[in-house]
Amino acid sequence: MTSGAKIFLKSNHRANGSDGSDIFEELSNLVTEQVNPRTRRIDRASTRNILNLMNDEDQMVAPAVRGEIPQIARAVDMIVAAMQQGGRLFYIGAGTSGRLGVLDASECPPTFGCEPDLVQGVIAGGIGTLVKSREGVEDRAAAGIRDLQRRKFSAKDVLCGLAASSRTPYVLGALEWARGIGSKTIFIHCDASNKRRKTADVVIHPVVGPEVIMGSTRMKSGTAQKLVLNMLTTASMVRLGKVYGNLMVDLQMNSRKLVERSKRVVMMVTGLEYAEAGELLAKADGHVKTALVMHLGSLTRRKAQHALKKSDGHVRQALAFSRK
Repeated sequence: MTSGAKIFLKSNHRANGSDGSDIFEELSNLVTEQVNPRTRRIDRASTRNILNLMNDEDQMVAPAVRGEIPQIARAVDMIVAAMQQGGRLFYIGAGTSGRLGVLDASECPPTFGCEPDLVQGVIAGGIGTLVKSREGVEDRAAAGIRDLQRRKFSAKDVLCGLAASSRTPYVLGALEWARGIGSKTIFIHCDASNKRRKTADVVIHPVVGPEVIMGSTRMKSGTAQKLVLNMLTTASMVRLGKVYGNLMVDLQMNSRKLVERSKRVVMMVTGLEYAEAGELLAKADGHVKTALVMHLGSLTRRKAQHALKKSDGHVRQALAFSRK
């Protein structure tokens, strides 16, 4: 045993006031910590059969997530309501779960043109743990609270806790504190034995069964969490008017790729040629929504902007408003 492991075990013993047998017992009962009978002989399999085994297990993920759609829908409605009142969405997690939250949050601004602080990912141990694992930071319940306080988390915000096992102290401490100050909470985990219904307003628990490698929740559990996060932010942004049809129309033209994608979106919706789309976007100050409402509604930029403001940024409603 390394000296670091010895120190951790001693400090953990003092912190918990026990020899750790309570945690051992808890882990033994978690679905995510069980041995998968279908992959017991994976160490004897060929490369191709290893991959087949992994792919077979992955087939369980999407159905498990589909079964949680009623809860996911409740969570989306909660997020949309909060954002319409000036609130934000925070993800909080440790390890793989924390990284997934940071990833989803970081992809919202370039995809939907939202402000960088509208969706935020908080990970145990800080930003450095995105690229280098720090074991033990997930055991500090108070740290999750401090990390939220540093970001000025308030009652009008929504907190989404991520913990495949459902037991991460860093996440549970943060959820309990957030509920205590009156904010709405969501908890995503993959353990069937503990729904934690008293821990959050909405509990989403896609149960994908034991992992291919026992306890490696970056696999099926991680995939399930990623799918849910995709659904939470994408559905919320659709509800908030960030798309027209299935096209991204709140793009920020801050890279060559996004400039060209913006032109392509305008061309697809309006039927304009490449050069014409570029000219229209220039008149719209580079804002795709404004350009679309200007062209489809035969409006000046100022009137298109007014229509969008009156319709809370929804292109269809803005066009309907402009025709009244």
